[in-house]
Amino acid sequence: MVKETKLYDILNVSPNATPEEIKRGYKKAALKWHPDKNPDNPDASEKFKEVGMAYEILNDEKKRSIYDKHGEDGLKEGGGMEFHDAGGLFEELFGGGFFGGGGRRGPRKADDVVHHLQMSLEDLYTGKTKKLALSRQIVCPDCSGKGASKPSAVKTCPACNGAGVRVYLQQLGPGFVTQSRAPCRDCKQKGVIIDSKDLCKRCNGDCVVQDRKIVEVHIEAGSSAGQRYKFDGDGDQEPDTIPGDLIVVLEEKQHQTFQRKGADLLLKKTITLAEALCGFQMEITHVSGKRLLIKSDETEVIKPGQERMVEGEGMTVYRRPLDKGNLIITFDVLFPEKGSINQTMKKHLLVIFPKPAPVHPPEGGYDEEFELTEITQDSQSRSRARAQQQRARQQEDDDDERGGFPGGAQTVQCGAQ
Repeated sequence: MVKETKLYDILNVSPNATPEEIKRGYKKAALKWHPDKNPDNPDASEKFKEVGMAYEILNDEKKRSIYDKHGEDGLKEGGGMEFHDAGGLFEELFGGGFFGGGGRRGPRKADDVVHHLQMSLEDLYTGKTKKLALSRQIVCPDCSGKGASKPSAVKTCPACNGAGVRVYLQQLGPGFVTQSRAPCRDCKQKGVIIDSKDLCKRCNGDCVVQDRKIVEVHIEAGSSAGQRYKFDGDGDQEPDTIPGDLIVVLEEKQHQTFQRKGADLLLKKTITLAEALCGFQMEITHVSGKRLLIKSDETEVIKPGQERMVEGEGMTVYRRPLDKGNLIITFDVLFPEKGSINQTMKKHLLVIFPKPAPVHPPEGGYDEEFELTEITQDSQSRSRARAQQQRARQQEDDDDERGGFPGGAQTVQCGAQ
């Protein structure tokens, strides 16, 4: 039996976990709470430190034995809760590169430039080549990213010793010290200091400048929203880093006539009752630019909400330009307005259509007769008001039956003995 399970709970392992299980638990928890993965979560950094502390203790046979017997208090008394840097522990065990950084796997990569490109359905159907004028950050060509007019003017920052970050010790409790890293303010995380008179006149010591680049993007026929086109090395640049990439993300403009669903085109069409019963013809301009004549089967009756298909007149299938999806049309039937059918027309309709089913009144007739009315906002408000009045009257009747006391409470008087 162990005295405490807090550290085991942090790694989501049992107290009798093997070293391999503890390591797997640490990796899973560290990946979950890594600050680079949770930039908007202010608690992630502390959680990440807790995960590292739990692993360092439970992975050490001696410290784990003390913790199992005496808990955290036993470790504090023996000075066993001194914790190393959480980020360093993570990279030591698993290397960097999990969240875009290079870590031990190579030089760091600069940021990607992401550009969202609006495309019409017509252009996505046929494919198109677009020229984009994009702004990006490049290494200053005048100083080659050094930030100074002459190399000798670049001095290593004495505050961080050229690391760009400073390490701070924090006392969390008796015998429990943790380390944290923060950007160096003296050199603004650059690792070097340059006197103002020696700053590069073009970049003013920033080592990078803005650049305008023209990129030609070939959008293939059948491409869809969310699709990405990647241009290696055309993103932002920083000194001593791998250039980032340019990523063009397609977005689909809303179309006035069609909607897209995969390789199919969807169209909503309203027809009259006469067209639904007797057949119709309609013209549409397709996204390909073609003018299409679409005819219905005269023997068919189109009902509201029904769908019909024109095969092979949908979108181009991506990387299969000879294949096309389908055009799917959903129909709404427009019925005549109230009062537009007179008695003479009704007689003709009753000759054409089946007569309404006869109604046979019961003996003595019906208790009440009603005529259907339209549902409006006013009618719904009146119905709610009537329902409230009925509930109020029912409550009054119930209270009267209980002797005038809501909920059935009644007073009891004691009789004289």
